[in-house]
Amino acid sequence: MTAPSPKKLLNVLRGDQEAIPPMWLMRQAGRYLPEYRELRAQKGGFLELAYDSEAATEITIQPIRRFGFDAAILFSDILVIPHAMGQDLWFETGEGPRLAPRLAQSALEDFIPAPERLRPVLDTVRKVSDSLPPETTFLGFAGSPWTVATYMVHGQGSKDQSEARRMAHVEPERFSALVEAIITATVDYLAGQIEAGVDAVQLFDSWAGSLSPAQFEKWVIVPNAEIVRRLKARHPDAPIIGFPKGAGGKLAAYAEGTGVDALGLDETVDPHWANRELPRDLPVQGNLDPLALIAGGSDLTSAVDNILSAFTDRPHVFNLGHGILPDTPIEHVQKLLTLVRKG
Repeated sequence: MTAPSPKKLLNVLRGDQEAIPPMWLMRQAGRYLPEYRELRAQKGGFLELAYDSEAATEITIQPIRRFGFDAAILFSDILVIPHAMGQDLWFETGEGPRLAPRLAQSALEDFIPAPERLRPVLDTVRKVSDSLPPETTFLGFAGSPWTVATYMVHGQGSKDQSEARRMAHVEPERFSALVEAIITATVDYLAGQIEAGVDAVQLFDSWAGSLSPAQFEKWVIVPNAEIVRRLKARHPDAPIIGFPKGAGGKLAAYAEGTGVDALGLDETVDPHWANRELPRDLPVQGNLDPLALIAGGSDLTSAVDNILSAFTDRPHVFNLGHGILPDTPIEHVQKLLTLVRKG
């Protein structure tokens, strides 16, 4: 049994309930903050910031300094894993990430692994861990194998992940080898984050909703379960949050099949349905619509009240259902804190 921590959010991830749920926001370190925009203008593009440990440390801490959230999340990106596996990675202005060569037209065996690319990220973890208030939980993260694989195959984001889904159906052995390589790299990376100072980690599966039930079992549940198994063997006390965005009715199967310690819910999930259908004592995280936060006013108040009322008898971390949007007004974030913390 792990002793209670002064970090309320960490305790909730371990199964404790708090009368006022602890809170953080996905992408809380980012473009909606003027101090982030100022630093980015000085330093350059996103990847330059992510691999600059001094800048990434400052960005990770900015929302804690401004809002006093209950958790800081490492400023980085899920695509540092394919970069460390040997793919080239860059960000096109206004268009997002690019990876080359695309695995739809090349072989994984041709990549030259470059694990040293992760060293600045782990340096950031150490610096942040040394700087956070003692009550603030520090979260690390990685992308889940299915989502990372979709980017590696297509070379960028896509609307329906069709090239990755095609490879999974038509060349399952090849796709399985890719997923296994991602699992191995991800476990080592997350273990490194924990050893460098994070308290818990989140697995982001942003494109989990694009798969049929059978494919979801094969490419979402099974690989994430393997990450949980291997990571728990090395760090049994570090909670793991699973976030299979778009999973919907498959959430209960994901929770049971993966063995994650807590489950992130996206904004399309009815929180009252989730409370009824998910394992009784499983901690949940979420799930305010980021657009309700932009709208503010009565839309925000009613949405917050609905979520809070759903999880009164369950460990709950308040969060968004996905990342905060760049045009979110700062004053709406402050209002959200007031609503959740009840003044």
